[in-house]
Amino acid sequence: MTEPLRCLVVEDSPMMRQLLVFALMRIKGLVVVEASDGVDALRKLSGGRFDIIVTDVNMPIMDGLKLVRRIRTDPAHKDVPIVIITTEAADADRKRAIELGANAYVVKPIQAPAVIATVRELLKLPPGTA
Repeated sequence: MTEPLRCLVVEDSPMMRQLLVFALMRIKGLVVVEASDGVDALRKLSGGRFDIIVTDVNMPIMDGLKLVRRIRTDPAHKDVPIVIITTEAADADRKRAIELGANAYVVKPIQAPAVIATVRELLKLPPGTA
């Protein structure tokens, strides 16, 4: 039996975090772990394996771009796909996030099907109803 896939959702807004968790739990076999900011995310990363990370950009303590930079310098997690979820819609913001190592960039307000499709694609899961 294979281990379940694990997703780390990093979002400071409890309401947005719950929305993301609810959407991602529709992916069969995906275990979703929550973090409230970049520092909390690093703590959770140090304690386990994750197959994908979904993070906000604008957060207190450590923002999502600093988190991406830290993850990409950590040999244990440097290849984990990262999805940025943000209100920053400018091309310059998208370009900077991708240059730092993000694999995908989704602008809020998010649509659950789009987030699910992005995560499924990065995890190389077949398209499905959820």
